[in-house]
Amino acid sequence: MHSVLQLLLLLLIATVAISIPVFAEENDSIYDVLRAHALPMGLLPKGVKEFNVDVATGHFSVFLNQSCKAKYESEIHYEANITGTIGYGSIGGLTGVSAQDLFLWFPVKGIRVDIPSSGVIYFDVGVVRKRYPMSLFETPRDCVAVVEKVWTLVLPSLNLLSAL
Repeated sequence: MHSVLQLLLLLLIATVAISIPVFAEENDSIYDVLRAHALPMGLLPKGVKEFNVDVATGHFSVFLNQSCKAKYESEIHYEANITGTIGYGSIGGLTGVSAQDLFLWFPVKGIRVDIPSSGVIYFDVGVVRKRYPMSLFETPRDCVAVVEKVWTLVLPSLNLLSAL
C-alpha cells in the first residue's frame, strides 16, 4: 500500500511538471524561448535588440534595430516591432512579419509546427497556409535593412468644369 501511494505521488508530480508551460527565464534569449516551445530558432532574424514574454499569457514582443528582410525559400519581412502569443509548437496573433509569394506580400498571422519529427512548419497568411521545410529555419538569418520609400503620385490639376 505504501509503495502504491509513492507511485501515485510520483505520477502526480510528473503530470504537474509536464503540464507547466515553459517560460522565459531572465537570462534566456528569444532564441532559447523559441527552442523551449519546440519552434526553430531561425523564425526570427539575427539582430534582436530586446524582447519581452508575459509568462502568464505567452504574449511576447520582439524589438529589432530596424525593419529588415531575410531570404529563406522566399523573402520574409520583419517590422522593427513584432508581437504574438507563443505556445508549444505555435505562435498565434502574430504581427510584424510578412512573407512574399509570387511578388505579393502577405502578413503572417500565425506559425505552427506540424509534428516536430515531420520537419514541416506552416505559416498562416490568412487565405492559405504556406508550408516550409523546418530545416530552413534552423538558425537565425542575417537581416538586411529595409528602407521604406514613400512614393507620391503627382496628378495635374483637373478642372472638370472647364471641359464643359
